[in-house]
Amino acid sequence: MIRAILRACLRHRVVVLVLAVVAMVLGVDLARSARIDAFPELAPPWVEIQTEAQGLSSLEVETLVSRPLEESLIGLPMSTTLRSKSVLGLSSVIVLFEPGTDPFRARQLVQERVSLAAPRLPTLASAPVILSPTSSTSRILKIGLRSDAMSPLDLSDLARWTIRPRLMGIPGVANVAVWGERRRELQVQVDPDRLRAAGVAIADITRAVQAAISPISGGFVDGPNQRLAVSHIAAAVDADSLGDAPLVFRGGAALRLRDVADVVEGHPPLIGDGVINDGPGILLIVEKQPWGNTLQVTHAVEAELEALAPALTDMVVDPTIFRPATFVERALDNLRRAMGIGVALVVLVLLLFEADLRAALISATAIPFSILTAVLVLTAMGTTFDTMVLAGLVIAVGEVVDDAIIDVE
Repeated sequence: MIRAILRACLRHRVVVLVLAVVAMVLGVDLARSARIDAFPELAPPWVEIQTEAQGLSSLEVETLVSRPLEESLIGLPMSTTLRSKSVLGLSSVIVLFEPGTDPFRARQLVQERVSLAAPRLPTLASAPVILSPTSSTSRILKIGLRSDAMSPLDLSDLARWTIRPRLMGIPGVANVAVWGERRRELQVQVDPDRLRAAGVAIADITRAVQAAISPISGGFVDGPNQRLAVSHIAAAVDADSLGDAPLVFRGGAALRLRDVADVVEGHPPLIGDGVINDGPGILLIVEKQPWGNTLQVTHAVEAELEALAPALTDMVVDPTIFRPATFVERALDNLRRAMGIGVALVVLVLLLFEADLRAALISATAIPFSILTAVLVLTAMGTTFDTMVLAGLVIAVGEVVDDAIIDVE
C-alpha cells in the first residue's frame, strides 16, 4: 500500500508539488485569521437574564422575581439546565442549552418567554435584561484607571462617557464593566428641622424637583404659516440651579429648595469599589464575545487606548493588570521557536551524517508543511487555537523532526 502511494506520488510529482504549495499557502493564510484563545471553550451555549429590584431582600427577589422568570422558561426548546441566583436587589437566571445550539436562536427563544413574564413582576423590579453573549472565559483585559489630579466623580465621568463607548465599539467586545464607578447625580439632602420650620411637606419637595428637572410639553402655538411646539426647558442642570427651584410662594416671595435642603453633587451608595495599586481608582473589565479572537480583540483595545491617550493625560492607565493574551503570545513564540530549532537540527544532522543537501532540504520543508497542514485541517473543523492546541503542535514538532530523520535513514 505504501509502495503504491509512493509510486503514484513519484509518477505525478508535479501535481503533488502543486498541492503541497497550495496547502502551505492556505495554511499560512488561515493561521493569520484563525480564532485564538487562552483556554478551550468547554461551556455549552447559555443565556443570562438579570433583573434589578432595588429595595427587595434576597428572599423577596427569589419569590417575586426569580421564580416567575423560571416558571416562564421551563420547557424551553433545546434547554438542558435552568438555574438562578437571588441576592439583595438583583436576580440572575441562567439557561443552559444543548451543545451546538445557535446562540442567537437561544436568545430569541429566551426573549419570547421573558417578555411574557415581565408584566407579572413587581413594580419595584426593572425590566429584565438579557446580557450580551460571552464566552466561558470572557474576561480578556482588566484596565486600571488612577488619577491624583481628578476627583473620583470626574474620573468616573471620563470612564463612562469617553473610554467605555470607544471600547464597546470594537468588534468582538461584548461588554465593558466599570468597577468602582461613581455616577454623578444631584442629591437633595432634606433638613427635617428646616422643613418643619417652613411648614413644607416632602411631597412639595418631590413636586418641585420634578418640575425643575423634567421636560414638560406646553402644547403648541399656531402661526400664519407654521405650528410651533412649546416645551418647558428644565433649568436645573447643576446643584445651584436646582437649589433655586421654588417650592411655594408666600406673601409674594418664593420659598426655594435650598432654604429647606442642601443640594449637592454626589454619587449613589457604593456596593463595590476599585483598588488600583493600593489606591482608589476605577477598574474596566473587558469581556469578549464567544466567537471573538482573544489576540485581535486585545490588540484592538490596546490600540484604542493609545488613540485616546491625548485625552487621558491627567490619569494613569494600566492595561496590564490581567491580560490572558500574554499566555497565547508566549505559546505562539514557543511554537515558532520549536519549528525553527527542529528545522535547524534536521538540516544539521542530515548534512553531518548523510552529506545529502537535497535530502536535508526536503526533510526540513516537511516540518512547516506538516504543521501548516495540521492548521488547515483544524481550521476546517472549526477548532479554536488555544494554549492546549498550541502545546500539542509543539509536541508534534518533535515527532515530525524524528520522522524526517528516520525516514531518510
